[in-house]
Amino acid sequence: IAHGGGYNKEHRFIEPTIMRGVSREDAIMQEEIFGPILPVLTFSQLDEALLSIRSDEKPLSAYLFSNDHHEQELFTSTISFGGGCINDVVMHIANEHLPFGGVGQSGMGSYHGEQGFRTFSHQKSMLKKATWGEPNLKYPPYSDGKLSWIKRLI
Repeated sequence: IAHGGGYNKEHRFIEPTIMRGVSREDAIMQEEIFGPILPVLTFSQLDEALLSIRSDEKPLSAYLFSNDHHEQELFTSTISFGGGCINDVVMHIANEHLPFGGVGQSGMGSYHGEQGFRTFSHQKSMLKKATWGEPNLKYPPYSDGKLSWIKRLI
């Protein structure tokens, strides 16, 4: 633990915690983390980090700290994740205008603002047709009279 690590079971409190020296095989990396715990994985090249991310389940969130526009483009175009930030963390969740949600095992769909309304709503398709008037030509039985109407229409 590089920072934090305190907790209080009685008050159900976990102090924001940063972990370093973490590997992909460690227990903390085996499931999604829902809490103020940040394991830090270290890579010497961006390509190595992107390959590591793509080799596992799609993350709910991903963050990149870089001022290099090429690195930012690689980050956003080569890995799939629910939502993320460049040069910040978590703030994409706080913005009510940005949809938030996961992909793959991290979830389906998005919510927040209009996107949440669309996700949790169902647009029902309906077609209503009058039963009077035209002969129903598209369904059998096909009588000589129906065939005559079809020939006239074509």
